[in-house]
Amino acid sequence: MRYLFLLNPTAGKRDCTTGLTPAIHAAAGRAGIPPEKLQVVVTQYAGHARALAAEAARTAEPVRIWTAGGDGTFNEALTGANGCALAAVGCLPFGSGNDFLRTYGTREEFSDLDAQFAGGAVDIDLMETDLGLSATICAAGLDAQVAYGIPQFRRIPFCGGHIGRKVAFTIDGEELTVDCLMCAVCNGRTYGGGFYAAPEAQPDDGWLDVFIIRRVGRLTIARLLGMYKGGKHFRDGALTEQAKPYFLYRRAKCVSLRPADGRGPIVATADGECAPCEAITARLRPLAGHVLLPKPAYERFMAQRASV
Repeated sequence: MRYLFLLNPTAGKRDCTTGLTPAIHAAAGRAGIPPEKLQVVVTQYAGHARALAAEAARTAEPVRIWTAGGDGTFNEALTGANGCALAAVGCLPFGSGNDFLRTYGTREEFSDLDAQFAGGAVDIDLMETDLGLSATICAAGLDAQVAYGIPQFRRIPFCGGHIGRKVAFTIDGEELTVDCLMCAVCNGRTYGGGFYAAPEAQPDDGWLDVFIIRRVGRLTIARLLGMYKGGKHFRDGALTEQAKPYFLYRRAKCVSLRPADGRGPIVATADGECAPCEAITARLRPLAGHVLLPKPAYERFMAQRASV
């Protein structure tokens, strides 16, 4: 078994590389890992983690790969290693979002290097999207416009421009056209730095949770986003009564959407990637992701899987 750490010096508010490198070597020593089996690499450019993970995954020896950065760095390594049964990818939370880990545990658990070395690999579902692989959520609409940095959307809720789009959805063959504020196709539970879009999503259950928020007036947006951020729109497998006037919910294997108002592309985001799209499709890939969880999260995940 080989152990590879990919450190992104530009993720988050500070460079993680200086203090983290000796801490990794110390934790590896405590775990009894021979120095020749451990490699720590600082990424040099966008896409470097993908290339390094792909190179590591091509060898015949099992490899555990961790990224120190945000969801984008983790997604790069997950994409690079995808398709190799001998490679699994984990993350250390040094980015601004770190939404992947919130489905499984806490930032403290994922920051614990000893727990990371003592943890294990699990298989989870992934989404194949037009923006690439996604382990968490593919979203489109107002939230993605904010992430993309469109200036007029930075002063929510009293922002200028058009708030909401008419969007045509195909959800496992069901056709819907909705005057839509935003939507999220969810494999994991959170995105956008902690918005609990799908508070009960299970990343290994073979389903995507789909939430569509109807277009509302500006004065309602702040209240609606507060409900959405806290996951108060969904409980015990159903929309809450307060959410029903504003949300649509489906479970699906494949979701496609396109703008239906003639106003050009819709902005979409998935695991750190964000771009205008003429259309976007998210398709489930059951148990296609091999990910690493620190010991407490790994034990909870396996106990929950055994109880199903």
